[in-house]
Amino acid sequence: MQRGFEVVSAYFDKGIRLPRRKTGLAAGYDLEAAESILIPAKEIGKVPTGLKAYMLPDEMLNVYARSSLFQTKKCILVNAVAVIDADYYNNPGNEGHIILTLLNMSDQAVTIGKGERFAQGVYQKYLKTDDDEPTNTIRMGGYGSTGQ
Repeated sequence: MQRGFEVVSAYFDKGIRLPRRKTGLAAGYDLEAAESILIPAKEIGKVPTGLKAYMLPDEMLNVYARSSLFQTKKCILVNAVAVIDADYYNNPGNEGHIILTLLNMSDQAVTIGKGERFAQGVYQKYLKTDDDEPTNTIRMGGYGSTGQ
């Protein structure tokens, strides 16, 4: 197993589809909402995907909003790019569940519907510096949990 997606245990029986690329030259794997989420006007909402991602130790999954998300819903991914590290997979805090935070920029409430494709994940290799010396911190969850 080198890289891929799995459904987190809390969503095993919820009809979650594993991400797929839509064309032969597409870089991104489309991520869908695991449940319907209402995001009030000018507020943020956390959208669960029901997924976790596994990869090689020198890889990451970058998650971007789909280009149609702003056009159709006036929503953006709060941090522009969500970086999913290899050690996020199966962490004891949340099993590596990919939950994305969206900001509704419109003046109306917006629903991201269950099964709606709203983001895309791109697996990438990364480089380390010559003097790289990571700490021995153990990841215990998401959203700023590293080093807690």
